[in-house]
Amino acid sequence: MTAPAQNREKPCILIIDDEPQIRHFLRISLKTEGYELLEAENGESGLGLCARHSPDLVILDLGLPDMDGSEVLAGLREWSSAPVIILSVRDRELEKVKALDLGANDYVTKPFGVDELLARVRTQLRNYERKRASSPGASVVFDDGELYIDLSMRKVTVKGDPVRLTPKEFAVLKVLMLASGKIVTQSQLLRDIWGPTHTTDTHYLRILIGRLRQKLADDPTEQHYIQTEPGVGYRFLDNTAI
Repeated sequence: MTAPAQNREKPCILIIDDEPQIRHFLRISLKTEGYELLEAENGESGLGLCARHSPDLVILDLGLPDMDGSEVLAGLREWSSAPVIILSVRDRELEKVKALDLGANDYVTKPFGVDELLARVRTQLRNYERKRASSPGASVVFDDGELYIDLSMRKVTVKGDPVRLTPKEFAVLKVLMLASGKIVTQSQLLRDIWGPTHTTDTHYLRILIGRLRQKLADDPTEQHYIQTEPGVGYRFLDNTAI
């Protein structure tokens, strides 16, 4: 089982690739280096794993069975800044430029040398850690004296009492907080948390938002923390910035 982000001793890497042989090869190579691993064989499960576990790096294949890898990349970049290394048989310059423009950090063409890939992984993880350490917003914390949320520690309390959130509840809260003050559409939340085949299942989201509000002691009529934009989506209100 993958440890929560705050308890990790080694970086966590998510592999999104539909080829079992590639996943097996990467699993052996990366575990030898001591990394924690998550694996997904399609885009939908990959987006879900990323939302729930916040990996430190993603290795992404472009040729996935349920959706193109560029769609997965675009979805990730709407809320995640974790480095993404594309691993693909597509070697045309146009494909590489498109992936990099969408937010990929590196592009490795199959077949590839494991030593080169591991070097690229180390480089991206170093850059990501340096960026997080130097960023003023590296530790995303909300504290208004009643509600306390620390995303990096995955810690939530109401009046000092710990609040237990399910993985999906925390994933939704994280997406909203990272876009604090901005509307996050229902379809974006559903796609990122439940996967691209659930973008019309708004009842799932309404139920989860209701539970989340209850746990955060957020009056649904007052909406101090999670504001509904009817028919559009939700936004997190950071009243500590006022």
